[in-house]
Amino acid sequence: MRRLHWEDITALAPELSGEQRRAASVAGAAHALHDGYTDLIYILLPLWQAEFGLSYAALGALRSVFVGAMACLQIPAGLASERFGAGATLALGTALAGLGYCFAGVSTGFVMLLAALLISGIGASTQHPIASALVARAFAGPRSLKALGTYNFAGDIGKMTLPALLSLMLLVMAWRPALAILGCLGVALALVIVVAAPRYERVVAAKAAAGTKVAPDSERHPFAFALLLTIGIIDSATRMAFLLFLPFVLRNKGASEQTIGLALTLVFAGGAAGKLACAFIGARIGAIGTVWLTEGFTALGILTLLPLPLAPALAFLPLIGIALNGTSSVLYGSVPDLVVSQWRTRALSIFYTGTIGSGAIAPIIFGRIGDALGVWHALMLVAVFVLLTLPLAAMLRGAFTRRYGPDTA
Repeated sequence: MRRLHWEDITALAPELSGEQRRAASVAGAAHALHDGYTDLIYILLPLWQAEFGLSYAALGALRSVFVGAMACLQIPAGLASERFGAGATLALGTALAGLGYCFAGVSTGFVMLLAALLISGIGASTQHPIASALVARAFAGPRSLKALGTYNFAGDIGKMTLPALLSLMLLVMAWRPALAILGCLGVALALVIVVAAPRYERVVAAKAAAGTKVAPDSERHPFAFALLLTIGIIDSATRMAFLLFLPFVLRNKGASEQTIGLALTLVFAGGAAGKLACAFIGARIGAIGTVWLTEGFTALGILTLLPLPLAPALAFLPLIGIALNGTSSVLYGSVPDLVVSQWRTRALSIFYTGTIGSGAIAPIIFGRIGDALGVWHALMLVAVFVLLTLPLAAMLRGAFTRRYGPDTA
């Protein structure tokens, strides 16, 4: 994997055409807002539990209905964009995501919250396939890597910014008006997208498939993509289960709602750094070695976090965030090397759907475990669960030689 430097990102701006600038701006803003919406839920879970008396399983269901709708509708959202246009579809989805949060702000119970998050999740399903396609169409060749790197980094900025903003807003107002304000941001951005998004002609699918060759690694490792997807599913489930329980672990240590918001921001900041850091690590020790390092540290980090007092736990969270999110950059970047070229777009869609879908299901399963065993024991099981990726990664040895170089144990 080519190393991505900050100067690569900043070097884009002076050379952009008007169309490229609009595509990058629209995609980046949409990614930041949608990813921020996705992770706002973690701050709201303790508030909703206190106000509505919800169980851990019910809280997991709230998270899962949002992520589940987002995961299941990504492929249909891409098809809709071909019929109605990328800008119009992305704008409609962004507006729905914002309106869902506005609706959550007036909810009076679990059912209304569930419906509100379903609406928001349906809207959020448009972002990944359409915004990334806008960037891919606007940029070609080596510049595409820089543009997509900027787009991915924008999502992490949203994960850090919106939870921190909500935490500050909770200092001066209740959660209901705070959600209404944040929801209106989505409606406002939708109007901007309608005006600013570039219009592209439909791309003929056969053109993308022309002149392709089978990747040598996919011939020697016919089940490599399935193994990679399985690792991604476990990695995503681990991340969502950890984030589900983290606010309650911190609350048991004496954290306030504002401190919990800060803690989540620290995790997401570490995750953003982890995505870049793992590019350097992957180039140095290979994909398999990176998966072993990050997943092993994730398990160790969870077990270390549990007995720590609040202050050391907060200081430790960025390191957990690096490992927790770092694996995904290696896994996602490995997909193109393991499938036939003309199937790469579909393979990436399947990979997105599988990993996000597992993130939707995991909170329900681990939420029930948390109800039965308690948060501490549930998180210990999460730490054991992530270790299942290690033997699967070992089975992939040799499948990444072309992109990453020889892997080491």
